[in-house]
Amino acid sequence: MPKKQKKTEKLKPSSTTKDPSYDAKDIYVLEGLEPVRKRPGMYIGSTGPDGLHHLVWEVVDNSIDEAMAGYAKRVIVELLPENKVAVTDDGRGIPVDIHEHTKKSAMETVLTTLHAGGKFGGDSYKVAGGLHGVGVSVVNALSSLLRVEVKRNNRVHVQEYKRGKPLHAVKKEGTCHGTGTKIIFAPDPEIFKEIEFNRKKIIDHLRQQAYLTKGVRIDIRDTREAKPLYHSFCFEGGLSSFLDYLIGADASLQKNYFYTRKEVEGVDVEVAFTYTEDMETEEMSFANNIHTPDGGMHLTGFRSALTRTLNDYGKKEGAIKDTKDNFTGDDVREGLIAAISVKIREPQFEGQTKARLGNPEARTAVETVTGEALKEFLERFPNDGKAILQKNLLAAKARKAAKAAKDSVLRKGALEGLTLPGKLADCTSKNAEDSELFIVEGDSAGGTAKSGRDRRTQAILPLRGKILNVEKARIDKMLANKEIRSLVIALGTAISDSFDIERLRYHKVVIMTDADVDGAHIRTLLLTLFYRYFPKIIEGGYLYIAKPPLYKVQKGKSAEYAYNDKDLSRLTKGREGISIQRYKGLGEMNADQLWETTMDPAVRVLKQVTIEDGVETDKLFDVLMGETVEPRKNFIQAYAANVKNLDV
Repeated sequence: MPKKQKKTEKLKPSSTTKDPSYDAKDIYVLEGLEPVRKRPGMYIGSTGPDGLHHLVWEVVDNSIDEAMAGYAKRVIVELLPENKVAVTDDGRGIPVDIHEHTKKSAMETVLTTLHAGGKFGGDSYKVAGGLHGVGVSVVNALSSLLRVEVKRNNRVHVQEYKRGKPLHAVKKEGTCHGTGTKIIFAPDPEIFKEIEFNRKKIIDHLRQQAYLTKGVRIDIRDTREAKPLYHSFCFEGGLSSFLDYLIGADASLQKNYFYTRKEVEGVDVEVAFTYTEDMETEEMSFANNIHTPDGGMHLTGFRSALTRTLNDYGKKEGAIKDTKDNFTGDDVREGLIAAISVKIREPQFEGQTKARLGNPEARTAVETVTGEALKEFLERFPNDGKAILQKNLLAAKARKAAKAAKDSVLRKGALEGLTLPGKLADCTSKNAEDSELFIVEGDSAGGTAKSGRDRRTQAILPLRGKILNVEKARIDKMLANKEIRSLVIALGTAISDSFDIERLRYHKVVIMTDADVDGAHIRTLLLTLFYRYFPKIIEGGYLYIAKPPLYKVQKGKSAEYAYNDKDLSRLTKGREGISIQRYKGLGEMNADQLWETTMDPAVRVLKQVTIEDGVETDKLFDVLMGETVEPRKNFIQAYAANVKNLDV
């Protein structure tokens, strides 16, 4: 340690010191899996919940790769007590013979060496979704214990590890039939401070993998509690089955889904889509079974083929008379539910999280396959073709009408010329990082909030009544709504194509509604607005929900506040001579009470709004806020028994 301190001191510039030494002795080499334990975030993204679950994905990916190669038909994922996870497949089993370069078992080589595996060359894997050989070794490095059991040559080969290091040589434990691999691991608490596997997150991920690997059965067993839970997925329809799941509450405009699968120049392309009455678009793209949320070349190829082919079809049917009437990409994607999957030998993912596919050949392959198959589909199913064409024409007409309405409100430079809404009590600070906007319901709550706020950093925007449900309205109707228009102008970002997150005037936008049913409804309407038209405000971490108290507990001149019934029970237990006030609305509170409970940054509770699962979130908004009543009715009936207090 003293030597390191002395070396650090040498780095400080001084007229009397010489340049620090930089020789071979200053180069540090981390052996084996040490780099993973030293910088786990480089390999799994983080050591939080996402990184923890990434361990499961990496082990499962290896089993899915066996399935994609045609060697496995079943994968079993078990959540076990003591934070253990087991993943079993009936694939070929990791090789156990001696590796000629490492002079160790191939199994130990794979488990203890970065960039070692069967995915770098040869014909063992035509395509693969795992981290190209580093996946299982990374899991091993970050596990306090890991056990691998391989069935090969009618014997069970076993080896155990601790933090990436083998505890013994590979040994044989009995005989067996068939082949396969089972890996049991326990995440290392030295790396992961909180270890809690989310069953829903795992089920959702594995359901998606089952859709993408049709015909393969994936079982999930959760035996962490006294009453075990079992799930099993197997979809013979592949992406067509996935569409059923994605559509959810929406009804398909088509009698037949579009579906095609074909290999072009070594790229396996699978595409499925349908249209709904909805206005929202849902495009799910995958490369080697890995979700690419930012799309990439495969999604670009699909969009190009869709736009070009539907424009050709519109001209053929006489619906498009002139090139100026051509459908835009947005026209043909309105109401579209699509899944695009490619399997490619050498995927080029952009970024550590593999959010975008960069292979140019993927674009060419998807564009070719989709274009040819869609042309045939439109000829084979003319009724579906006409339904799609009518949907596109309606979207184009609405686009033109919406553009006219939008331009009248949000023409270029118009926001700078518009004065802020008169009802907005703005803050004096012009620094967005320090500024907060509280959206409140009604003039009464607005008046209290204006009196109790910190005028330097806190702005108040009261909204009258319940705003328009934007899930059921197009942008032209939305922008005609006075309350929404006031909010758009106050935010400063503009909207739709003109949206610019850099112009957001407040880095905390707080929804502060009453703690009753009406307040919850207004909050839901506002969340719908932000999710549909200002998603980047949510993604940037700028949207919050205030949590005002439900009760005031007073004894004499002393007052305390309860934010839920549990708090109330704690504050009232064993006490006499107290009075309890139940707040139904923010307007019932004095300005100083609202400040000290809900607005004071030192003591308040704000809930940050995040989007964990875009597909599930989209489906939930469709059910709760969409046009179709039946799914909403079913949702209410399913969850009614769980409601404790509608006013909380």
